[in-house]
Amino acid sequence: MKKLQLIILTCFFLSISLNAQKIDTDNLLKEASNEFNNKKDAQKAIPLAHIGIKEAPDYLDFHLLLGRIHWQQKAIDSARYYFNHVIAKNPKYKDAFLHLSKLELEQKNTSNANTVIDKGIAFYPDEKEFYLLKADAVRLNNNDEETIAYLTQLAEKFPEDQRFQNEITELKLKTTSDRIGINYNYTTFSRDGVGPWHLVGLQYIRERKKLTVIGRINYADRRYFGESTNSGLQYEFETYFTNGKKSYSFTNIAVGDKTVFPEFRFAYSYFHTLGKEWEGDLGFRYTKTPDEDLYAGVLGIGKYVGSYWFNLKSYWQWEDKKMYPAFTATARYYFDTKYDYATLIAGYGTSPDERVTLGQFQQRVALNSYRIGVGYYRLLGEHYCIGLQGMYNRQEYMPEAFQDEFDLFITMQYKF
Repeated sequence: MKKLQLIILTCFFLSISLNAQKIDTDNLLKEASNEFNNKKDAQKAIPLAHIGIKEAPDYLDFHLLLGRIHWQQKAIDSARYYFNHVIAKNPKYKDAFLHLSKLELEQKNTSNANTVIDKGIAFYPDEKEFYLLKADAVRLNNNDEETIAYLTQLAEKFPEDQRFQNEITELKLKTTSDRIGINYNYTTFSRDGVGPWHLVGLQYIRERKKLTVIGRINYADRRYFGESTNSGLQYEFETYFTNGKKSYSFTNIAVGDKTVFPEFRFAYSYFHTLGKEWEGDLGFRYTKTPDEDLYAGVLGIGKYVGSYWFNLKSYWQWEDKKMYPAFTATARYYFDTKYDYATLIAGYGTSPDERVTLGQFQQRVALNSYRIGVGYYRLLGEHYCIGLQGMYNRQEYMPEAFQDEFDLFITMQYKF
């Protein structure tokens, strides 16, 4: 009986001793974590973590902490050793997988990152953070098609997360290509004897991720009572170039036969990403006509919503010291690539960006104009881009007198 009591007392005091050791080890981890996370003193945290490992070798949180400390100090091999040690001892330790994945991604070690992330996904198939890290690994390959394919899988797996679809749309708008093409615009008028007008353009487009260069030659033929009365050529040079990670610029310079085109035109706009798929632009336009130099300020705002793009652009134009505003609203829905979309356009007033009537810009800028149009553009196979757009314009051609104008625009490009 006395021996049994002795055994019970021994077990009791041993249990108290073990619990005290566990509490001390927990407190030691808290102290080491506090020194690193809150006080930002890694030199004090490291020896505390090593004491913890000595006292409790299987207490893996100390190893994880040392991995994080060495990672911060750029001791990558040491950090990798501690994270791998935790995973080897406990293959389901989620935080170790996450930290090691991020470390390998930071080092741009795609192969190791994919290996670690895939193991994490195998253990935690519903943990979104692992899929986000996998997307980062895919992006390191700098292959837009591969990235789009993987993001499409994520958009299907997490349909409530709109950012996947937003990024897919942005990637589809990026491309590298060379294109040659021809555009044709046919314009008719409701007034007897006026029209039709013909506008033909030949263009070459060299598109890269940071710079797009476009050259055009335009030919216009204005007819009245079936006879050609005015015709001429215009030469255009246009560029889009990036200014930084969140901004890019547009410029256009054109010279032409002043009988049907402005003698000289210059356009500039600055575009900046505002966050949450918003984009703003600010610019100006200068148009030299035979009788007057016309100036316009441009202010616009755009928004991506999934596969949709919405844009409102305003023009603030001066003639004879009076301001004449013009507005253009555009909505697009993108299908597969940046070349595949349907568009709806509505506007008020005459702007210096309208190619068909630019030769009459001086006469129209102070008059009312109401227009609406629809268009459809498509990439056929891998090389042919085609487009068809129709526009109706209720145009004031003199005070209180209106005419109906109908535009049919056709474009075809060869992409190589």
